[in-house]
Amino acid sequence: MTTVLITDYGLALVFTNVLLERAGLPLPAMPLLLVCGALVGDGGFAVGPLFGVVLLACTIGDTFWYLAGRVYGRRIMRLLCRVSLSPDSCVRRTEGRFERWGKVTLVLAKFVPGLSMVARPLAGAMRLSLTSFELLNGVGSAVWIGATIGAGVLFHAQISGLLERLHDLGSLAGALIGVLLASYIAFKWWERHRFSNMLRMARITVDELRRRLVGDDIPVIVDVRSALGRSQDRHCIPGALEISVDEVPRRLRDLPPEREVVLYCACPNEASAAYAARKLLDRGYVRVRPLLGGLDAWVAAGHEVEHRPGVVPLPAVSTPAVP
Repeated sequence: MTTVLITDYGLALVFTNVLLERAGLPLPAMPLLLVCGALVGDGGFAVGPLFGVVLLACTIGDTFWYLAGRVYGRRIMRLLCRVSLSPDSCVRRTEGRFERWGKVTLVLAKFVPGLSMVARPLAGAMRLSLTSFELLNGVGSAVWIGATIGAGVLFHAQISGLLERLHDLGSLAGALIGVLLASYIAFKWWERHRFSNMLRMARITVDELRRRLVGDDIPVIVDVRSALGRSQDRHCIPGALEISVDEVPRRLRDLPPEREVVLYCACPNEASAAYAARKLLDRGYVRVRPLLGGLDAWVAAGHEVEHRPGVVPLPAVSTPAVP
């Protein structure tokens, strides 16, 4: 069936599939590219036009998200986190990759599940130049396309045999693929639901926190945004300690267990703050609460903010360490 569609619609089908996948729809392009690679290996497809069409689709889709990040900043990433099936790692882990790998993250993004979707708007929000983005992202796209099509060519005999077997199974094969896809989505939804349940804990409102800042028992306030997140917005709640989520276990000496600890971030559902709070609770802290609405709610309420000068630079391009 797949080979018939490719034969009938050719490069238009490939372009559409890749473009929709790069636009963010759950339509994986790799299976189709593997089949196309197998057809190249069988002599039924020209590799040059195929490579060019896929690269064009990648460039259009990726540039769209880069420009969205450039125009709307972190707001577009908050939108992605709300619809993501992995909200806990949607932005936080991507920022961690950028901090460790630098701009070369864009070259590797398509090979790391969950990284590619956020890396593109994050590069725009970080004000990476369009020229640098297109160069690095283009190299990454070319390597990914070449590796995927090359794998199809290398295993063309096995892929062709599998397609023939699926064709013989007829409607049963379609049902099996549908079940596998539904199972994957259900598993990811269950992971999201489990994570949401784990983060359910009492929040403190911005007005309550503001009142608590005047008195004897002033809480310790912790900004758990990543270094890159803080570099894009140097405003913070006055007196807040800057401790990213991953640094929490190493910075316990700065968090007296007898004091109340309030953590805030700038992500949907206070996911990073709640995740850090859970780490502290697991280490025996009992007075730990995320800030409801995070920094955005604090600013929207009109409470005072502190501006800390200095920008955390994006690491230079270097050879990444093996994750």
